[in-house]
Amino acid sequence: MNQEVLAIEGLCFGYPHGRLLYEDFCLSVHQGECVSILGASGSGKSTLFELITGHLKPLKGSIVAAPLSQIFQDPYTSFHPTYSIENQIKDVASMEDCEALLHDLDLDANLLTKKPHQLSGGQLQRCSILRALLMKPQLLLADEPSSALDNVTGLHVMQLLMRFLDRVGIVLITHDTHLAAWCSDKTIKLT
Repeated sequence: MNQEVLAIEGLCFGYPHGRLLYEDFCLSVHQGECVSILGASGSGKSTLFELITGHLKPLKGSIVAAPLSQIFQDPYTSFHPTYSIENQIKDVASMEDCEALLHDLDLDANLLTKKPHQLSGGQLQRCSILRALLMKPQLLLADEPSSALDNVTGLHVMQLLMRFLDRVGIVLITHDTHLAAWCSDKTIKLT
């Protein structure tokens, strides 16, 4: 069995004056696995990522996560507007393997010298994926990573992410049931 990269046991969480989003929730993710989280808006998908990263604390239960990185749904909010993409990647990751990943993501190296507003949404999302992969995580949290991309580019990016399953476990938030069925070892539907 591959190494466990995420272990959630007995998780309970809810916001004050609201219903519990999680009650005795358990999840295990291993290197080589992709787990999709499906659910309507407000069902707690993004909250789960906030709990895994430690930005929110559970009411009860435990979360143990291996070193992780994130791909955010909206790349414009995940990059500082006044610094180059390259500088923002260098702040958190080594540039080793950058050239090969640029090729895989169909990105020109000169895009890295630009600021976020100078890139299209699709280019910036692929830069977000580049940054996340260069961090060499064991666990990759991907929040709708292909939603800002056209269908062909989105499929290409998801195929690329699946190629990294030999190194990482992936937790994917998606609204796309077909995508979840295609790429996931497990699918969890939140209500």
